[in-house]
Amino acid sequence: MSTSDALRMVLIGPPGAGKGTQAPNLVEKFGAAHLATGDMLRSQIAKGTELGLQAKKIMDAGGLVSDDIMVNMIKDELTNNPACQKGFILDGFPRTIPQAEKLDQMLTEQNTPLQAAVELKVDDDLLVARITGRLVHLGSGRSYHKLFNPPKVEMTDDVTGEPLVQRGDDNAESLKKRLDAYHNQTEPIVEFYKKTNIWSGVDASQAPSTVWESILTALNKK
Repeated sequence: MSTSDALRMVLIGPPGAGKGTQAPNLVEKFGAAHLATGDMLRSQIAKGTELGLQAKKIMDAGGLVSDDIMVNMIKDELTNNPACQKGFILDGFPRTIPQAEKLDQMLTEQNTPLQAAVELKVDDDLLVARITGRLVHLGSGRSYHKLFNPPKVEMTDDVTGEPLVQRGDDNAESLKKRLDAYHNQTEPIVEFYKKTNIWSGVDASQAPSTVWESILTALNKK
């Protein structure tokens, strides 16, 4: 970590690598804001901001929101989200090298350059086993797993007793497409951050507590 107390990092990893498990740990420990692409988009659209309206128009037409809009949304969060004063954890962005370049340029202009890019690394075979067994309680977002973290009663939330569901895109065929897209688009970003000397790789096939310790070790190197 740099001399600044604020954490400024990108969390990289394929679907099922455990970003959703580790990001809240980072938020709790460092007080930083978790900036997940989907959440930011939904928030801006819900608030009816100019960026949100632009994004909604593109999404309604079936298009992809431009890199400029996404970078401006992040800039808006950095300016207006008080939690960002203690840093940020970017999750789901950047996904491509042009996005990484635009993000770097904006953050440099804001005097808040990235300190770390942590990649959660897991073999595809393990990801398929993890994701196709994933179960979610819709009301709370609590997640379980048929093999690795089963509920006490089959298909039932431990806390409320309400039914659990499997997300529609948590199937092997859908996952293969998502993993292919990840490998093709996002893995080059790892090379980008290796060149700027802020990348660290973490073996995310281990137990979540071990992965967490590895992330802290990676951040302390910076």
